[in-house]
Amino acid sequence: MSTAAAETVVVGLGDRAYDILIGPGLLAGAGALVADRFPGARVAIVTDTNVARHHLPALTASLDAAGVGHATVTVEPGEKTKGFAGLEQAVDAVLAARMERGDLVLALGGGVVGDLAGFAAAVVRRGMRFVQVPTTLLAQVDSSVGGKTGINSRHGKNLVGSFHQPRLVLIDTNVLDTLPAREMRAGYAEVAKYGLIDRPDFFGWLEKSWRDVFAGGAARIRAVAESCRAKAQIVARDEFETGDRALLNLGHTFGHALEAATGYDGARLVHGEGVAIGMALAHRFSARMNLASHDDAARVEAHLRDVGLPWRLSDVPGGLPGADRLLEFIAQDKKVKRGALTFILTKGVGRAFVAGDVPASEVVLFLKEQLP
Repeated sequence: MSTAAAETVVVGLGDRAYDILIGPGLLAGAGALVADRFPGARVAIVTDTNVARHHLPALTASLDAAGVGHATVTVEPGEKTKGFAGLEQAVDAVLAARMERGDLVLALGGGVVGDLAGFAAAVVRRGMRFVQVPTTLLAQVDSSVGGKTGINSRHGKNLVGSFHQPRLVLIDTNVLDTLPAREMRAGYAEVAKYGLIDRPDFFGWLEKSWRDVFAGGAARIRAVAESCRAKAQIVARDEFETGDRALLNLGHTFGHALEAATGYDGARLVHGEGVAIGMALAHRFSARMNLASHDDAARVEAHLRDVGLPWRLSDVPGGLPGADRLLEFIAQDKKVKRGALTFILTKGVGRAFVAGDVPASEVVLFLKEQLP
């Protein structure tokens, strides 16, 4: 498609502002966009074996047609790649390709590839330019926007990383047609999150239109664009998460703890599924603390259930450790500040807020109630 027909969302960060282009068929125009916006730059593509099979030929053909030089590093898919070994592989490949500081690292893939490639771009030659081409719904609406990059350690998820903003985000909504249904649902959890944070009308629209979002077309573009717009506005206000950018973590403190408790085993639980359960838990916990109504919590659960997402702890295959152990995973999460538990709680649908110093004793009691 013509890039003129794409919807553009601007992440307003002054002289580091960048565009998010959203529309069907944009991958075929990636080469022309790179040549126009970054004249003379070569491209180091970071992707994984699954994405490479579906989308790498279209990207490289586009770069070749535009006369853009490129090299590719292909990593194994899955969360376990997002560690020190995966980072070393990506960094070594970029250096072996003799990429210069003014060249580009381009992430073609989901959140794992985007986080890994972005962190590599942040540290190679003390900072290279970076382009995101997300190929999963989750990455399109969340991890590709905002500049958070990083890897996991044995102590927890995303604990090693940096803020390194991309120069361009290119979202081809057609690439989602190759996405497995489970991954599409997992990404949708992040779409719903934006409605639950501060866009109740958007959440209401999603309750009626989620099937159209999954089917593609105008509804999918609207959902992706609205999600990107919501995140871009928060990032522009609070780039380094010192204030209300923390709202984007709705569902994530519980969710990250569940991912850690399952050993980041994607067969049992993927990130978006953890977030879905985490959002349901956050609403139930808010109701338990008399902050929100039980009806709101039930409404959120009903929507997640309708979409086919997990929404309770018993939905995690293989069981979970006890409440005390889950609390240890929560306490290791980076949303903890000086030992105090920080959660994103809610006063109702679209009324999320940052709750600092949440009593650990209340969390343990709640988890004991929720565990099967």
